[in-house]
Formats: sequence, structure tokens, C-alpha cells
Amino acid sequence: MTLRGLEQGVPDVSVVIAVYNTMPYLTACLDSLVDQSIGPERMEVVAVDDGSTDGSGAELHRFAALHPGLFRLRHQANSGGPAAPTNVGTAEARGRYVLYLGADDWLAPEALQRLVRAADRWDADVVLPKQVGENGRMVPQGIFDRTAAEVGFTDSALAWSLADTKLFRRELLTRYGLRRLENLPVHSDQPFTLEALLRARRISVLADYDYYHLVLRQDRSNVTHRAGPLDRLRGIGAIQQVVERLTEPGPQRDAIRSRHFGWEVPQLLQGDFLALDRPTQRQVCAGVGRLVRAYCHPALVLTLPVPDRLRLVLAARGRLSALCGLIEYEAANGRPPVLRREGHEYAGYPAFRNRRLGLPDRLFALSGEVALPAQPRRGRADGRPASRRTPEPLKR
Repeated sequence: MTLRGLEQGVPDVSVVIAVYNTMPYLTACLDSLVDQSIGPERMEVVAVDDGSTDGSGAELHRFAALHPGLFRLRHQANSGGPAAPTNVGTAEARGRYVLYLGADDWLAPEALQRLVRAADRWDADVVLPKQVGENGRMVPQGIFDRTAAEVGFTDSALAWSLADTKLFRRELLTRYGLRRLENLPVHSDQPFTLEALLRARRISVLADYDYYHLVLRQDRSNVTHRAGPLDRLRGIGAIQQVVERLTEPGPQRDAIRSRHFGWEVPQLLQGDFLALDRPTQRQVCAGVGRLVRAYCHPALVLTLPVPDRLRLVLAARGRLSALCGLIEYEAANGRPPVLRREGHEYAGYPAFRNRRLGLPDRLFALSGEVALPAQPRRGRADGRPASRRTPEPLKR
């Protein structure tokens, strides 16, 4: 085994952790790092305490005292989100590779050794380790269908794995000055990760071992579970800007956008939307509408299931009352009846052929629909739309 990091006087891998009030989960996280088979001489842990008040800072110091030279600690006033401490940790990292670890998550004992070995063997800029959920946390499994030396957005479920919980070549991050957007309370890792993936020379997947254990806190206080719809919209918008800047129209762009417009955006317009006050509903509807008009071309809309098509188009048209009516109808009735008209089948929502709304029939058409998964699934689900003929554009 070559110890390239030692030969160059730097660690092979830096593990960066942004810490804010993660006790008692932090202890298991740090224990998993101390137990890594790669050994302390080939790794470092850069932990940035973002103004914790629950004893997390003291726990970091306890581990640093017990394991001299392994931990490098930084403390700062609370910044309001994980982006700022993660940026600080990235700037401090010295390893050839950087792995980002949630302070409430943990690694299997051989995780770092296997990841570094694979990155060196395949000359990969990014390596995705197989992830599993703990305490009921759902983790999309499509990308981990198999170990692969190289994957892309059009031949795998890569678009469904945009969290930063990966191994990155540090030179890639420094060459392009990649940083989290600190004005995003949530999703700040996704624009960062997406740009890294789009700029990487090679992206690899390791699916032969449960490397990374993502933990759902019992009180569901993980930041992504506390985020409101407006914060989510801002994050999705930032992701789409990266897509616009770094991709050309075509299959790769559509593969990425299908994930967001076929899952994240429609999720903002489900039953919880009705519980929002009217001003917030207007803001969310307007925000979704802006995203759809700017980034979701009509042909992509028609690849979505009928309920999602209708949500996106109603928001794009600013039809808030009709949008609420659609959500209320589904809550009361479930799936609409199938209507057969002129030899075609349509979803029989009340909005079908409503003259006031004037929605085209093809928004309701069931034939030719390309259904995206209703939720990120376990097992072999790939989390991607099937490959189908591109439908004709629709007029908005």
C-alpha cells in the first residue's frame, strides 16, 4: 500500500465536520473517526464548532486531548447554518482528499481506507460511498446499485445524490474555489456538490460496503427537517443557477432538473401547503412559478406525473386558488377518475376542460406519462425518470 500523503508530508484525507449542538450524537461520530483503519498518521479531523451551547465544544476538546495530533479544532460564533463552518473547515484542510461528515452521522471502520484506495486506483476526483440511514432516515439507494469506476448524470441516479457526503479531491476544490453559499440556511451543500460533480474528471461509486451512516435525530432537529418552504425555494434556485451556468441543453441538464422539478418542487405544493397562511402561500406559489418559467421547459413538464404537471403549471400561471383546490381535491378524493375522450385517457380532475382555467388537455393525459418515483426509494430504485420520447412542447 502506498502512503502518498505521508510521502508528501500531508494527510491522505481530511475529514471536515461542522458542529452545532449535536450531542449526544457527536460522540458516536468522533468514535467512528478514532477507530478508522486507515490510521491516525494518514488522516486528520478538522472540526469547526459553530457556537454550540450543549457541550459539543467540550466533547471536541475531550477527544482532541485523548488523541493528540488527530483533531484540529476551530471555534466561532454561531453563523446560523452549516455553510460557514464547513467553509472554514475546508480552508483549514490539508489532506489530498476531503470528506464531509455530518456531526450526527458516523463512518464504518474501513470507510476512509477504502475510499482513498479507490480514489487513487481510479484517479477519481469524487467518490460516492454507499450510505445507509439510521433511526428511520431515508436514503436514496439508486446510485449505489453497483460499484463503478465512472458514472455520470445520464447513466446513473447521480442527480439524486447531491449532498456533500462524499470524498472530494482537494485540488479540485481549490482549483475552482468551490465554497458553500453562506446565505442559504438549507441546501447550501447541493450547489457546491453539483459544481464539483460537473467539473470532476471522473466520478466513482463504491457500493460494496456500508460506508456512511446518516442519522435521523430522534427529535428530528436535523437542519433539513426544520427548513421552511421559502428557504427550500432559495436553495433550489441556487442549484438551478449552477445547472444553467455549467450545462448545455440536453440529456444531462434534463436529468438533473428532473430530480428537482419532479420531486423537490412538487413537494412544496402538497398538503402542508394548505396549512400556510395566505401571504406565505402567495410567496411560495410565486417562487415556484419563477423557477418553472426560468428553468423547467415545457417538454420536461410533460415527462412528470399528471399531479406534478398541474402543480407546476398552475404555479407558473399564478393560479393560487386553483392550486389550493387541486391539493384539497386530492386530500379528499385521492386519485381522480380516468376519463376517456376521443380515444384518449385523461386524469379526471375538476380542472379538466375548465374554461376559466384553460389548461391544455395534454396536461391531464395519462398516455405517454413518464412517472418519476413518488419518493426516494430504497433497494434498487434508481430515482430517475425512464427514457422516453420527448413530447411536443406545450403552450403556457
